[in-house]
Amino acid sequence: MTRQARVEADTTGGEARVQAKTTAGVGRARLLADRLAGFGRVRLPLAGPRDRQPDRVALAAVLLVLFTLVPVFQPPVDAQLPAATDDRYAGLQWRFVRIRYHYTTEGTRLQQDFAGEPWYIDAPAAEQNLSRRVKTATAIQVEDPIVLTLDDPRLFQYPWIYFVEAGNLKMHDGDVTILREFLLRGGTAYFDDFHGPYEWDNFAREMKRVFPDREIVEVPKEHPVFSSFYTIDGYPQVAGLGSFMAGRSWEKGGVVPHLRTILDDTGRPMMFINWNTDMGDGWEWSNAEDYPGYIKYTALAYRMGINEIVYALTH
Repeated sequence: MTRQARVEADTTGGEARVQAKTTAGVGRARLLADRLAGFGRVRLPLAGPRDRQPDRVALAAVLLVLFTLVPVFQPPVDAQLPAATDDRYAGLQWRFVRIRYHYTTEGTRLQQDFAGEPWYIDAPAAEQNLSRRVKTATAIQVEDPIVLTLDDPRLFQYPWIYFVEAGNLKMHDGDVTILREFLLRGGTAYFDDFHGPYEWDNFAREMKRVFPDREIVEVPKEHPVFSSFYTIDGYPQVAGLGSFMAGRSWEKGGVVPHLRTILDDTGRPMMFINWNTDMGDGWEWSNAEDYPGYIKYTALAYRMGINEIVYALTH
């Protein structure tokens, strides 16, 4: 198993255990082979000219038993793959659709605390890694990630869309109308990686434009989104890599993480608002060998992200 395979493993802290089990499994397999071979030598008669055919048959039987049992002692070579296929959601399709949105500092010279445009933060690694993990952990058919604007006519082909750095959102009037229709028709929006009261206030104002008569509400801890695929005890705070390197899990005053939503008339969450947490960094940096201590946040980000995706696709 390579170093990269261990880093890309399902980040539950099990890389070392997988390697140890692999070594132990090979040892047990060799011991079994020796014992079976010895058993064969004791039980098989000496081969004479007329005994060669029975001898070959018995030897073949021993080898069949050996090669049947050896895989039992071998863990999966690629620890990214689940121990057993989970086919609960076979037949579902999903694609990571990143939304290229208009933002507060667009067309200005105001200083930003990030490079480039906010809608593209963590790309393309975040969507590539999450797509790979959804594909290996579930039976969902996963398509390649794409980027769309809200006014793209293909938008309504996809049930799930993603906004990163959502505290910078500043939609045009036409975008507001389209997003409202998309959500009321059964789509789900995933908002991620914005922090603190200032960014929350801007985001809440934008959502009030989309749904003037609907309130943003907290998703309670007993909601089925926390058990739709993995069982998660509570909503996690995934540290951005910068916060992690600074020795904390929060940024911009956003100490307490929240999962919030706006409900449609049937009570369905039309969006998952991931505030004071950074799922995108958890996905983006899951393959980085330079930050082994960050693995615990990667595990949280993958599990919560997959739960929100599965819930969106099944409701």
